[in-house]
Amino acid sequence: MPMAALLVVALSGTAPARADTPAVKIENNATQPVFSRADAVKQTVFVEVEGIDSDNDGRPDRVAVDILRPKETDQGLKVPVIMEASPYFAGGNDVANHPVDVDATGHPLPAMTAMADKVAAEPFDGYYDNYFLPRGYAVALVENLGSGRATGCPTSGDRNETAGPKAAIDWLNGRAKGFDADGNPVEATWSTGKVGMIGVSYNGTLPNAVATTGVEGLKTIVPIASISSWYDYYRANGGVLAPGGFQGEDLDVLAKYVLTRENGQNACGALIDRITTAQDRLTGDYSAFWDARNYLNDVGKVKASVFLVHGLNDWNVKTKQFAQWWNALAKRHVPRKIWLHQGTHMSPFNFRTAEWLRQLHGWFDYWLYGMDSGIMREPQADVEIAPGQWGRHASWPLSGSATVPLWLGSGSKLGLTPNPLAAKETFTDQKIRTAEQLVEATGADPNRLAYLTGDLPADVRISGTPTVSVRASLTDGASPYLTALLVDYGTDVRANGTLLSTGETYCYGQGIPGDTGCTTLRRLGTATTPYKIVTRGWLDVRNRHRPDRTEALRAGKEYTFTWDFQPTDYLFKKGHRLGLVIISTDYDYTLRYPPGTRITVSPGRSSLRLPVVLGRMPQL
Repeated sequence: MPMAALLVVALSGTAPARADTPAVKIENNATQPVFSRADAVKQTVFVEVEGIDSDNDGRPDRVAVDILRPKETDQGLKVPVIMEASPYFAGGNDVANHPVDVDATGHPLPAMTAMADKVAAEPFDGYYDNYFLPRGYAVALVENLGSGRATGCPTSGDRNETAGPKAAIDWLNGRAKGFDADGNPVEATWSTGKVGMIGVSYNGTLPNAVATTGVEGLKTIVPIASISSWYDYYRANGGVLAPGGFQGEDLDVLAKYVLTRENGQNACGALIDRITTAQDRLTGDYSAFWDARNYLNDVGKVKASVFLVHGLNDWNVKTKQFAQWWNALAKRHVPRKIWLHQGTHMSPFNFRTAEWLRQLHGWFDYWLYGMDSGIMREPQADVEIAPGQWGRHASWPLSGSATVPLWLGSGSKLGLTPNPLAAKETFTDQKIRTAEQLVEATGADPNRLAYLTGDLPADVRISGTPTVSVRASLTDGASPYLTALLVDYGTDVRANGTLLSTGETYCYGQGIPGDTGCTTLRRLGTATTPYKIVTRGWLDVRNRHRPDRTEALRAGKEYTFTWDFQPTDYLFKKGHRLGLVIISTDYDYTLRYPPGTRITVSPGRSSLRLPVVLGRMPQL
């Protein structure tokens, strides 16, 4: 048997039909680009989603799957699949967000904010086809239920939605029915059955969801900026919360946005109305509705390996999403890898292109072709601590991280020693100024309390999830929110959420007309700023015990409120000051109740707890 045929047997586990069957090429423990992108076979298959009829038309829902594969797959070559599932391939609808200014009872005032546009992808306009198809991979793009050419209805994160891409994997393994546009049955005879799912944002969330089904054939997922619990996307500790940049958005708004199928409103309007009611913007409580959209419940079913990527400055899909998923996977010893970068809601292909492709290539070769690419012997965590400054670590949080308490004190001080005699301090809620405006205000301010260390005598790195505990009472108002801001006070050059061209062009794959297979290299943009809000945390004080239970407070009575910040990895530099700022309404994230709530804090009974690397804090 020729060496090429032996490689097919070794890598796919499937014997070739004849001695001259095409084969992948392996050099230096990596698949090589020997197949033609220009000659690739393109086909569309409509896959039946068994057991799901979300639009109640009496027929199983279907998803549309666009496939691009090497032409040699028509000559006996069997290849694995890189899959991206999305509700965005057909674009989105113009949908209004919910009003966020509310009355004292939490009911909306008559105002409406237009929803910002979200990015819609076009089939095969990314890098998977140019880079991976020539190396012996097929690419499959799945239009999710209720979008584009699919049938059914979008239900934003529950079992129905998960079933769509799962059915596509089942079809690739001969377990589901597929049809062409004329209704003729189609089989994936060219597929090895091995699938890797990848995507950013919603497209990265679907891999998490499908992995929790334990579907056979899904060997790995690469969730980038992805959700692990939809409650934590639209809520926080019992409070209604917006994704950064989309104030007033909620689950029903998203469902309406992606409802791009034909006759969608007639087919799905009643279902989306039920979502509007069940999501409950009045109390913000966790419920069975949200529990059905919590993938942590089924993390024990995950069989696929996980290469997780998230931006430490992503305030759309916040960092709690990656951290709780990563920690749950770690407890179950799921094979995994993580990238944490200083960008926002973005793909690492956009700013660390060559290294991203190197590691992703090794990852897919290992998990989809069974090759010893060496990727599993590399450090598990790549963490960018400052723009362009990457470190490689055994895991995350960084080894040796330990909780260190800092205590609030008199004179706006934050230190290592508790001061139980510190005098009480009061501030009044407002709903006009942003958190940034309150943080940058100097001196005493009637709308916030700020506690700062002195100049740090040494660098302090935190890695993990900070928490805050505040002893306080609330009077004279309706706002139920407490918001904590962890702030780095000190002028520095910091990532500012933009991408800048380096002026270099990098050709990573084979081009075709209209798609060169090249990209302009970019880097994270920076700005010199006097401070940075490192991370935030929110609490609805009525949910001080549990996120699923609202409990009234007695005006003027002191309670201890403890809640978490969004996880982070951050370096406070020597000479900077570390600050805790406490406010109520967070203008860009929380509901905005009428102003006037007075919050009285007992600093001597309040603390900030930080996950400090090596567990050491310099003497302040």
